[in-house]
Amino acid sequence: MSSLPEYYFRIRDKGAAVFRVDTENRHRRIEMDQIAVVNVRNGEVKAQGDRPLTPADEAAIANWMQERAALLAQRDLDDIHRAIDYLNTTTQWIQSKATDEQLEEITDRLLLAMHDLRSVLVRKKADRLGRDD
Repeated sequence: MSSLPEYYFRIRDKGAAVFRVDTENRHRRIEMDQIAVVNVRNGEVKAQGDRPLTPADEAAIANWMQERAALLAQRDLDDIHRAIDYLNTTTQWIQSKATDEQLEEITDRLLLAMHDLRSVLVRKKADRLGRDD
């Protein structure tokens, strides 16, 4: 059996609740003691209870926050790649299968969303090109 990690991070909306995992107790049970709450968005770490965090706690939390931020950034990019695929399959569906009633239901909302996306992309591209000059 593999050993359990020293820390457990219960994912929450903006970060995690951090627990220290203890299996070295007289009952040989897994005990989890909450030691902190972390916010990945603003980097805030709040110790729980009366005990301060140890340097090992702080290092484990900092490492988890860095890994979590990288994972969330990768997921965002994956979502965008899927959105591109959805746009392509939507185009194919519209061209080959959509009925007039279906098109009536989605056309205005889709056009507005695409217009908004195009406007932002063009503005961001112009900003990047302006910085490169």
